[in-house]
Amino acid sequence: MRELIRQKASALGFCVVGISKADFLEQEACRLDAWLGDGLHADMAYMKNHFDLRADPRKLVVDAKSVISVACNYFSPEIQPEGVYKISRYAYGRDYHKVIREKLLCLFDFIRTVEPAARGRVFVDSAPVLERAWAEKSGLGWIGKNTNLISRQHGSFLFLGEIILNLEFEYDMPVKNLCGACTRCIDACPTKALTPYRLDARKCISWFTIENRQTIPDELKPQWRDWIFGCDICQEVCPWNQKAQSHVERNFQPLEAITAFQMTDWEKLTQEDFERIFRHSPLSRAGFVGIKRNIQFLKNIERKF
Repeated sequence: MRELIRQKASALGFCVVGISKADFLEQEACRLDAWLGDGLHADMAYMKNHFDLRADPRKLVVDAKSVISVACNYFSPEIQPEGVYKISRYAYGRDYHKVIREKLLCLFDFIRTVEPAARGRVFVDSAPVLERAWAEKSGLGWIGKNTNLISRQHGSFLFLGEIILNLEFEYDMPVKNLCGACTRCIDACPTKALTPYRLDARKCISWFTIENRQTIPDELKPQWRDWIFGCDICQEVCPWNQKAQSHVERNFQPLEAITAFQMTDWEKLTQEDFERIFRHSPLSRAGFVGIKRNIQFLKNIERKF
């Protein structure tokens, strides 16, 4: 059964899959509680919701026995033109939530075909599930100092997903953390949002450009790097991404606007055009108003980089 699941997952485009026992994540729950207690989640109040569900998948799925974790590569060697407003690679193509969910539903349907007694749920960053913790526990990689899951073979440009179900398996083992003494991600973060294995969302460019709904503080202006949606700096400098291979998923191919837009194109973008071009894109998370606010913020900065 394990081998059949791996074969099907590979055929669906997942680059790695692992299975772990569904039980209480005690250490991860303690770390999350401390992170929330220190206010490092900024104003993402939803992170405090359903805390007990985040730490124990058995409270999400009745009779849960296992967590199947998958990863899908989204690295794109195609980049935006030089000197333009920057978009994180994960938002180059179609919204990953829909793409990964469709693949996971296919995988789950396959499992139920092989084992009709299978019951469970599919998750893609849309419910209180500690996806990086489960991916690490399932042997997909390790959580690095930049707080991303890092795979020795595939780097960290990875989308994650889970199937929590009522079947038991022989479980995979976690892999060794290979960050070592490296601090490149921490040293490169322009707003100093990173300390080893901890992210302060209140300083993070990704949070400011996506989740934040308020004005960006003036004191951050000298540290900005032309990002208007997300930030890839801590991944771009990671040694494990230096040999990252291009994804093969057509849904993640960069939109023409991503690879062709110049600064003036972004600045002249109307709400109608935004909704037409980016209606299936992760950029819809920030919305037209958010993207325009981020652009205006950058226009007021004397460019030093």
